[in-house]
Amino acid sequence: MPWFLWLLAAAALGAAEFFTLTLVFGLLAGAALVAAVVSGIGVGLLGQLIAFAAAAAAGLVIGRPLALRQMNQAPLVRDGSDALIGKRAEVLQEVTATRGLIKLSGEHWSARTLDESQVIPVGALVDVMEIEGATAIVYPRELLP
Repeated sequence: MPWFLWLLAAAALGAAEFFTLTLVFGLLAGAALVAAVVSGIGVGLLGQLIAFAAAAAAGLVIGRPLALRQMNQAPLVRDGSDALIGKRAEVLQEVTATRGLIKLSGEHWSARTLDESQVIPVGALVDVMEIEGATAIVYPRELLP
């Protein structure tokens, strides 16, 4: 079979993958590309079909389960105020259990301490433990284990 027919099949399978998003047609499109290469170097029809079958089997048996497992994992990137949790900040105004001000990611944030008995002085470094609305709940870095 001529190599351009394999490319046409790969394009059709790629389009089917675009509409179904099952990872099956896309892997078959990749296998058709392998067969196109094999055809392009002059291997006969039987060799092309074997190359297509081997590439499709490898993709469907090995590649697809790995890809699905990766896609089903929770994203590691947090966004919005959740992305600020764990960040370091500098105290601009003394932080107590009820009020304070910190510089966090280049912005000024109201803050209060995680431990209600603590008072964190100006200039101290803190870690953001939680975000409640527009207030960062912080803990001093020096006391962390």
